[in-house]
Amino acid sequence: MAGLLLLLVGCGGSEDADSDSASGDAERLGGVAQPEPTAAAPPSPEVAPFDEAVAIDVSARLRSDRRLMVEGTTNLPDSTRLQLLVERELSGVRWQERTEVEGGRFAAGPFGPGSGLPDGGYRITINMPAVSIQPPEVRARLGAQGEHLSGPLVEESRHGLGRVISASERFLVGSQPRRTTDKVEVQALE
Repeated sequence: MAGLLLLLVGCGGSEDADSDSASGDAERLGGVAQPEPTAAAPPSPEVAPFDEAVAIDVSARLRSDRRLMVEGTTNLPDSTRLQLLVERELSGVRWQERTEVEGGRFAAGPFGPGSGLPDGGYRITINMPAVSIQPPEVRARLGAQGEHLSGPLVEESRHGLGRVISASERFLVGSQPRRTTDKVEVQALE
């Protein structure tokens, strides 16, 4: 019983004792010490909004192992995250890779199975995901919802996350391209 009494005395205390000890300490709200107020962080430098129509130029190169390398140029800000997708039209098989813009350029690959891409039609698609998952310096230029993006490659996200970018190009692999009325680029082996 004496042990229990001692425990209760150890857990108890008077409000006067708390107010005396808190007079020199940080202010307490709900028994939790609050951080000391700090000077406001210096404002970040003003970043000019992206005011050009989005441009993406894509080129593809078929390596000697028949796997595809994709490169391109863009006017999007450095560090912009992109997702590249290569899809075989006949089977719908896809390969994808994430990359970032560096110095106005991006590259990804090799795409395709280890045995190489079979002859046929393929589509390269370059997507810029929602601005909300872009780095802070990119969001500052493009706008929180991509409101500074413009041009024919810009569209509204299907999920209500603002504006996104999608560019696509069709190409054929093989020495005997089939007849087509589409604008295509025929890739020869190196």
